[in-house]
Formats: sequence, C-alpha cells, structure tokens
Amino acid sequence: MGDHFEKGQHALLNEGEENEMEIFGYRTQSCRETLCLAGSIFSFGILPLVFYWKPAWHVWANCIPCSLQEADVVLLRTTDEFQTYSRKKVMWICLSALNSAFRLNPDNPFITDEESIINRAIRKPDLKVRCIKVQKIRYVWDNLEGQFRKIGCLEDWLSSAKIHLKFGSGLTTEEQEIRRLICGPNTIDVEITPIWKLLIKEVLNPFYVFQLFSVCLWFSEDYKEYAFAIIIMSIISIALTVYDLREQSVKLHRLVEAHNNITVSIYGKNAGVQELESRFLVPGDLLILMGNKVQMPCDAILIDGSCVVNEGMLTGESIPVTKTPLPKVDGSVPWKTQSEGEYKRHVLFCGTEVIQAKGACSSPVKAVVLQTGFNTAKGDLVRSILYPKPMNFKLYRDAIRFLLCLVGTATIGMIYTLCVYVLSGETPGEVVKKALDVITIAVPPALPAALTTGIMYAQRRLKKRGIFCISPQRINVCGQLNLVCFDKTGTLTRDGLDLWGVVPCDGNGFQEVHSFTSGRTLPWGPLYAAMTSCHSLILLDGTIQGDPLDLKMFEATTWEMVVSRDDFQLKGVPGCAMVVKPCGTSSQVPVEGIEILHQFPFSSVLQRMTVIVQEMGGDQLVFMKGAPERVASFCQPETVPTSFVSELQIYTTQGFRVIGLAYKKLEMDHHISALMRDQVESDLIFLGLLILENRLKEETKSVLEELISARIRTVMITGDNLQTAITVARKSGMVSESQKVILIEANETTGSSSASISWKLLEEKKHIACRNQDSYINIREEISDNSKEGSYHFALNGKSFQVISQHFSSLLPKILMNGTIFARMSPGQKSSLVEEFQKLDYFVGMCGDGANDCGALKMAHVGVSLSEQEASVASPFTSKTPNIECVPHLIKEGRAALVTSFCMFKYMALYSMIQYVGVLLLYWETNNLSNYQFLFQDLAITTIIGVTMNLNGAYPKLVPFRPAGRLISPPLLLSVILNILLSLAMHIVGFILVQRQPWYSLGIHSACTVQNDTISKLTVSPTAPVKNGTNGVFTSFENTTIWFLGTINCIIVALVFSKGKPFRQPTYKNSALHSCPVEGLHCHYAELQFHCVPCRGGGHY
Repeated sequence: MGDHFEKGQHALLNEGEENEMEIFGYRTQSCRETLCLAGSIFSFGILPLVFYWKPAWHVWANCIPCSLQEADVVLLRTTDEFQTYSRKKVMWICLSALNSAFRLNPDNPFITDEESIINRAIRKPDLKVRCIKVQKIRYVWDNLEGQFRKIGCLEDWLSSAKIHLKFGSGLTTEEQEIRRLICGPNTIDVEITPIWKLLIKEVLNPFYVFQLFSVCLWFSEDYKEYAFAIIIMSIISIALTVYDLREQSVKLHRLVEAHNNITVSIYGKNAGVQELESRFLVPGDLLILMGNKVQMPCDAILIDGSCVVNEGMLTGESIPVTKTPLPKVDGSVPWKTQSEGEYKRHVLFCGTEVIQAKGACSSPVKAVVLQTGFNTAKGDLVRSILYPKPMNFKLYRDAIRFLLCLVGTATIGMIYTLCVYVLSGETPGEVVKKALDVITIAVPPALPAALTTGIMYAQRRLKKRGIFCISPQRINVCGQLNLVCFDKTGTLTRDGLDLWGVVPCDGNGFQEVHSFTSGRTLPWGPLYAAMTSCHSLILLDGTIQGDPLDLKMFEATTWEMVVSRDDFQLKGVPGCAMVVKPCGTSSQVPVEGIEILHQFPFSSVLQRMTVIVQEMGGDQLVFMKGAPERVASFCQPETVPTSFVSELQIYTTQGFRVIGLAYKKLEMDHHISALMRDQVESDLIFLGLLILENRLKEETKSVLEELISARIRTVMITGDNLQTAITVARKSGMVSESQKVILIEANETTGSSSASISWKLLEEKKHIACRNQDSYINIREEISDNSKEGSYHFALNGKSFQVISQHFSSLLPKILMNGTIFARMSPGQKSSLVEEFQKLDYFVGMCGDGANDCGALKMAHVGVSLSEQEASVASPFTSKTPNIECVPHLIKEGRAALVTSFCMFKYMALYSMIQYVGVLLLYWETNNLSNYQFLFQDLAITTIIGVTMNLNGAYPKLVPFRPAGRLISPPLLLSVILNILLSLAMHIVGFILVQRQPWYSLGIHSACTVQNDTISKLTVSPTAPVKNGTNGVFTSFENTTIWFLGTINCIIVALVFSKGKPFRQPTYKNSALHSCPVEGLHCHYAELQFHCVPCRGGGHY
C-alpha cells in the first residue's frame, strides 16, 4: 500500500502511546462485494480463507479509500516493525433511548462539560455516535477534531479545580444515562471462548490448512498410512492447543469475574446516595467509599479523605500505599501536570484493595470515577495478556525469508518434475500429483511450529522454579540479554533495614551518633517526635504495617500506635486520626501522645514525605523525612551544619542508607487538608540524620559474579544516594576493587553560565571539568588516559543524567557504554535510561520489586518483577523467589529455548531437503519412494526425533558468549548449505555407484542369481521399472539406495544438530533422543537382514 492517501483518510490512533496504530478510512462498494462473493464461490472457499489471513486484502478488495469521516470500514496497522493489519467495522450508537427533554432540545449540551468528547461525538439532530472497538477499547468519532478518540475515561486536560467543580457533587441521572450509552458498561469481560470457536480458529491456521492440503494429496496417491498418522497427530495437537486455550480463557475469566459484580455507593446530583452494581459506573460518577477492605471496581481520583491501599496486583509490592486527595488548585493546568508526575498518589486503581478509608471531619471518602472497563489499570493488565506485544522481529523476518527460499526451491522442483513426467508420457493427473508432492516435501508443514517448541518447554521449566510469564515470546529474547539493570533496595539488598543510629544536629554542627543498642532511647525533642510520627504506617487488625524503613524507625522509639475515635474539632482533620503515644517501657516524655493529622506521602520523584501532626494539648508541627540533600534544601540555611556534606559522605561511603529529618511549627489557620505541599514544606529546621544499614541479600554477590563472568553487563539504577549506591556496587562485586569509579556531575544552565559537566576520579580525587562549548575530544582523551576500556565505571545521579541527555547528547553513548551506577533516579528517568541503552543495540533486562520500577520493567526487552503475585502489570516475568537468582535462570532457559528453536529449524529444513534431493533423483528414472518408505522416514524417524530433540534442559553454567540471534546468519546458513551439499553428493554418488555394480540390472529379478545370492538380503522396497501390483509403484536398486542413504542422513543430521553444551544439557542426557537413532539403525539392520526379494517363480531367496 502506498504512502499517498486521500484527504482525511489517514490518521494515528493512540498517538505516542505503546499501542499506537495507523488508521485508514474505506467505504464498501456493492459491485466489489459481489465480485468477491463470486470469487469465494468459484474458489471453493479459498478466497475467504486468504481474506481471513490477510485482512488488508479483504478491505482492499471490497472497499475504496475515503475519508475517515465517511468510512464504514477502517483498516488498522500497528506502527511497530511487524506492521500487523486488522479490520474493523464502524458502528453506530443510537441515543434514541434518551429522555424526552433531550430529544426536544437537541441543540443544548448533553452533559455539563461542553468541551467534553461526548458532546463533540454526538451527531445532531439524529442523536447518533460513530464508534469503533479496537482491542476491547471503544473509540468515538470527534466531529470537531475529525478523528477517533478514546472514550471511557475523563479527559486529561481537566484541571483539578474543574474536577472538583464539575464532578464533586456527582452527575445527574440524565448525564449518567448518556455516558453509560456512549462509554459502555464498566466491565472487564473475558468470555470463556466456546470450544467450537477455538477449534475453527485453530483449524484455519495456515499450518493446519497446509496439512489438510497435504493429507488430501496423500489420500489421492493412496499414501493412507502416513495421512492417517498426520490426521491423528494433528487432532491430538489441535485438541491439546484448544484445551490449553480453553483453560487460559477460564482462568482469566475467573480472575476478572468478581470485578464485574461489586455493589458500590455513588452520589448523584438529583438522586442522592444510591447503591448500584459496579457495571453501571461511568467516568465522572462520584464514588462513596465506606469501610475497609474494599475492592476497587474502576480507576478513581480521590477528592476527599485519604485511603491506604494494597497495589500488589499492579506493582508486585504488597506494602500498603497511602493515597491523598487531589488538591483543589485554581487555574487551568491539567491535573496530571499540576501533580508533577505524582498524580498516581491521588488515584485509586481498579483491582487494588482499599485497606483503610478515612474521611475528613467524619465525612465519607469521595472519589471521582476516572476510567472504566478495559481503560483501567486492571483492564490494561488483562489486555496485555489477551493481546501480547510481538517480539523479536528479526527472527520472525528471517523465518519468513527462509520459508520463501524453500518455496522457491519447491518451485524449481515442480518445474523439473513437470518436465520429466510430461516427457515420459505420464497422464496429466499423475503429473500434477507428482509436482504437488514436491511442495509437501520441500516445505515441511511443521517448520513454523519448530520455532515455538523450545519456548513451550522452557516456560514449563520456569514455572517449576516459580517464574511466571504472561508473554512467552520474550523467553527467546532472554537468551540474547547482554545487559541487566537492577534496582538496589529490595532487589540487590534486603527488604528489611537495621537502624544503626541517629546523628542529631543542633545548628552549629552534628553531635555524636546515638545508637539504640541495649535499650538506649533518644532524649525527648523534635528529632524524637519526628521518629514517632513522620511515617505512613497504619494499624490493621491490631498489626502495624507499612514501609520497612518506617517500621524500623518507629520500633526504635518503643511507642505504640492507636486509632483515635474522638471527633476532632480541627478543620479538615480525619474523623479517625492515627495517634502515637508512649507505652510503659518508653522514657518519660512531656506529651501524652501525637496525633497524625495529615500527610503528604513519600514520592520517589520528590524524594521526601511530610506530615502535619499535633501534640495532644500542644502545638501543630510539620515533620519532613527524605533524601538528606532534598530535606536540607527546604531548611533555613543557618540550621544546616557547614559539615553537612562531609558528614553525609562518611556514612554513604560505608554503604549506609541515610535519611534526613526536619521540622517546624505550623501557625496557619486553614483547613489542614486544603494546605498545599509548598505552603507546608518551607523554612524548616534541620534535625539530623537517620542512619540505617541495608545489607546485601546472600544471593546477590554470587549471581552478579556469574553474570559478569558470562560477560553480561550489570548496571544499578536506584533512587538512593550516589555514595551509598557506589558502596553497594563495590560490596556486591558489580564494581571490583581493581576498577576505578569516575563520578560525573552535570549542572543546568544558570544565568550567564552555560551547562557544565565535571568528572572526578573517586580514588584519586582527580577533577576534570568542561563547559557546553568545550571540546568533548579532550574529555575522552582524559578518560582514556586514566584507564583502559572497561576498567573504569561511571557513576552519576538522575539530575546529571537529565542534563547530559539535553545538553551533552553526543557524549551520552560514551557514558552509557561505561556507566554502571545511576543513583537518585526518578521512575521516568529509569525508563529513559533503559530506552537509551536499547538505542545502543543492547538487549536490556530489568529486575526490580515492581514499585517505582514499573516503567523501566515494561520498557526493557525482559522485565522481571520480584513479587508473590503470579501476574503483574509491571512486567512480563514475575518471580516468586524474592532475590535475583531468577535472572541467570531466565537467561539460561532463554538461551536453551533459542538454541532448541534453531536446532529444530535446521533439522526440519535439512530433513525436507534430504527427502527433496532423493525424490528428484528418483523422478529422473520416473521412480519414487514407496508409501512405507515415506512412512518410515516421516513418522518413525523425523516425528519422534522432532519431539525428543526439544527435551534437553538448559545448561547449568552461563558461558561468556550468546547463541546466534538470527536464522539467516553466516554460520547457520553455512552449516545448512554444507549439509545440503553433502546430502546431495551422497545421493548422487550412491545413485551412480549402484548403477555401476556388476550385478545391477534394470530388471531387478536378473540380479537374483547363484553368484549374487547375498543380494537377496538387500532392501528392495517397492518402486522401479518392474510394476508391483500390490503397491501400485515400481521397485528398483536406485530406490533402495536413495532411501537407505536418506534415512541414515536424517539420523546423522539429528545427532549433529542436537546441540548440547554450552547452552543446553549434553545430548547423552536426553535418553529419549539418542535411543531413537539407535532404534532406527536397528530397524534398518533388520530390514537388510530379513527382507526377501521376490523371484520370478514367486518364491523368495
């Protein structure tokens, strides 16, 4: 299809998103449809079958191009390398069910928001909406913009003020009705596909259609035995596939079924509070959340109150997460932009569990429905399972090219066959059958399936190790990984933290370290109060739950946590605030307890959290906790010690995790929940440093050593301090003691000075600096002078990475080639870093806990989430083992699967070529193999070998090189071509030599003489100039020779191409495989020993 389109015919759907597609408009024509119908009849159903496989051809044959506005059919094409086509009909939604008030005044806006897509989608005056449904998502035609737009979610351009104003008091009944008709039900429907549908879909697979063609041809040639064998094997294969698909369908249906049957409470403008099934929810509805342990049936923006939720299904991390209400800020800035990338802190995602819901001033918790159905986070997870993204385009392209080469070879063979048999005077029917035979021989029907067999076995083995996969195509990609990125906390290091001590600060400097050993407690003061209250812990069923860091900090105070049931008179304070108070074992303190009134949860982007508290009967205070550098930046300069940097470096270089603490008194008389973060986080007083020890997991060092010895690069991407990250890299072996670390610091343009970048050799404190205008060549020379390539590592933080990306882009590849430690990275920066590595042709793996690594896990070629969940939207792979041991297992299984696929591919291709060469040689004598000879090669040898060759497991050791990643690579092609030439030479030599034997005769019975009595033991299968009535074929010495050589060659090729070390277990351990050739040789020997040649008189020798 060309790139020239009619005006308005072409557009982009989901522009800039992962599922971006091109969309083309077409209009059906009756005359074209009539011609296609006639073609379908006269082609006996072949044309519809081609249209089924090629939807683009179906559209091009039945329709003419037109603008999208006039189209009744659209053609979709993915923008990835595969450029997959799909065809969708344009549907109409009729709004005739609207009440009379809307029908009488159709010119009025149908919903309160005049700029809404819904208003722009309704065509007046007939009240209809054009829409298409693509991968479970509904898109409506925007009459103003002239394009299809996603429906089922609130518009991104809405500001927080508009969300509060337009949806804070609920929707009218009429507006709910309109939204329900246009957006569709709030359901994640995964039908249990009927068996007959699965059966038809599987049978119409090109592989099975080719099998059907082959079977029909074999029946016409009386080759019934193998035809029946293929039928039986195909039925078993189809039955197993249909069974697996049915089980997956049932499992997925059960996973989402409960989501569609939840009773919820909503508030309507003219109906008040009402209960209804969650399927009737629409974007804009005002949800009322009451009680604990509530399953979210949709994505919703929290606008009043706070919630604690478990997002394990999404992130793989089961630590409770606090959600805060979306602040009501005046202005037109979109609410996501206003939240500075942390909008998720205000969103309750579908499929997550609300553990606690606390409203302000005893009022219920309120949330505005943001997205429904398959637009939600859970819907996205289900769609990623239903429509997995295809992987490894080069492998797919190579397989197609190789198949085309085989088709070309078969075409040459067909021409040769036609010439030979036409010249020999065969009937046209026999000539056609012989020519078609060549296709079934040269293009083995099982070839496409050969590439997936290794994946199936590898997936089974991974599941036994507790590694689950929702995208099996990525298993082969695992075998190509040459760079693996790791998160630090919870991945390389333990989840649990040990509180090492506290370093108080009095403004003039730091005091001595206070340790909590032997029951020592910290004297009462703001620092002690911060440790008791600056956290996001919750009390659930009598147990304190939350972040491990918060737990360790709070446990050190020996205080206890309770839920206050008092009705606070404070403005905007939750009716059930959390209270911490000293217990019997605590030291004497001058307060009865501290009430936690409001919190701004920890943000990995902002690198801090803040709480507003009140001492019982005392002042309201603000406490901040976070990265020391960030906390210090919000403090009064005179309260931060001059030795801050050196003191911080003392602990971070030892690998400790350091947290800064600060506070101030709050003197503002406002609604606490209405206070903005920037109003609270200013003019703080620095309190000191919290020192925690984060030890390496036992498995970390050995796994990293294994990867490094296999020449697989390891990179750390963490949100922690740079010095801490460097120390962990040293201790884990990611950076060896003999290797140098170069710190890179880049600064943004400020005033008259341009962006700058500095380089500091950590050991020698050597400093190199350059400006934006300086020559990068000098920097590279300086780096190369320090050490050889690969003997040094770059370390930098997220801010420097951002500056280098923007101002020193030409230097970025050099930095990434040696960059090992990336600290203080935000979630967005982690994703960008993974993408930059991929641009350098790395196959990138990412391993993390799934919390703030979600973007990077999805961006990587192979993402592994350490989680107890079997399936997570965070990544295609999920490991139940909470350490990085899963990474080498994945790489080993990926390499084994890739090698297995290639071995099977080469074997199937060579087996077909061996038989192809033999048959063409026999065709020269107008001869052929007998049915039983074909049966022995096809069934007893090839099929059994094909099944057993895949049973080799992964080799237990990672070697320092990867298997070939392409089918059409010089080594692979050379091995295939040389084996084909060897086979050709063997067959030709055998064919000629047998004809030069002294006992050779065209009349096979003339060889049965006294002098040649040993010849009676030769295998003389039916085929040659003497007609054998029982088989309908000829017998000859050439036939036996070619068949014998072909069979032996198939066995040899199986042994040669069944690779073991270094990527798979040795072949001798695969008892099922090596027993097959032995049995095949035994059968051959028995055939030679006992098969008798019939004599002229009817007896046998």
